[in-house]
This record gives sequence, structure tokens and C-alpha cells, in this order.
Amino acid sequence: MATKIRLQRGGHKGYAVYRIVVADARAPRDGRFTEKIGMYNPNTNPATVELNFERALYWVEVGAQPTDTVRNILSREGVYLMKHLRGGVKKGAFDEAAAQKKFEAWKADKQNGLNKIAAAEAKAKKDAAAKALDAEKKVNEEIAKKVAEKKAALAAAKAEEEAAKAAEAAAAEAPAEA
Repeated sequence: MATKIRLQRGGHKGYAVYRIVVADARAPRDGRFTEKIGMYNPNTNPATVELNFERALYWVEVGAQPTDTVRNILSREGVYLMKHLRGGVKKGAFDEAAAQKKFEAWKADKQNGLNKIAAAEAKAKKDAAAKALDAEKKVNEEIAKKVAEKKAALAAAKAEEEAAKAAEAAAAEAPAEA
């Protein structure tokens, strides 16, 4: 039986979520499968992968052929690295402890890289928010200046109007007294 590791589509229209399954190559895409070994959600940023590492490693070692997308997912999760390291253990190049140490070092290095990327994205987002806030403050200051100028102009006009009325009243009272 030719066994494939492939994606089985789920979810709803416009929001695909995939199962990572081991299936006979002749079975339909969303049909019968031998074992479900994980989930893949490309809709999140970054894409979410839940994988049963041991079962995926077992199926790769017994010769199941992954599709291109699944091969990339398994590679990113370290399944192929562990297969390679186990091959080295079988050949006697190093022992199981050294293989596990190399794998843990790779995993830690990968996690550090992901953390750096996340920190850079967070910093960029924070900087963009600060820039937008500064721009909004400038716009608000300009609006406040225009409003203050308008109020000052209205107050000056009102003061002139009151002064003119007072002058008229004074002028009207002055001839009446004479």
C-alpha cells in the first residue's frame, strides 16, 4: 500500500483548516485515512501547527511520502532533522544523547529566531502607533489654534460691537443733555 502524508481540508468556505493525515495514496483527499497526526491552520499569523511529533516521525521513518506542503511543515517542526539524527545514531556516528542535544540546540535556536521576529514586529507596531499618535496630536493642535483664533476674532468683533453700541449710546445721551 502506497502511503501518503497529506492535508485533509476542513473548516468552511473562505476559512480552510487542514488535518495532517496518513492515508492510502488512492483514497480521495477528504476521504478515508489511516491516522490523523496533526492540524494546520494557515489563517493565523504565523500559521498554527499542532503535530503529534512521535507519530509523524514514525510514519516518515517507515516510508510514508509527504506532499510538498506537508514536507515543508514537517521540516519546520524538525521531523526530518530528527530522522537524520536517528540515522546517524544507527550508523554509530554519535549516541542518542548527542542526537537529542543537537535537536534541542536546533529547537532553541529556532525559538530564539521566532522570538526576535516577534519582538521586531511588536516594536514596529509600537513605533507606528507612536508616530500615528504624534501626527494626531499635531493635527489636534492645529485645530485648537484655528478654534482659538476664531474665538478671539469673535470676541474682538463682539467687543467692537459693544464699544460701538456704547459709543452710540454715549453720543445719543450727549445731545439730549445739551
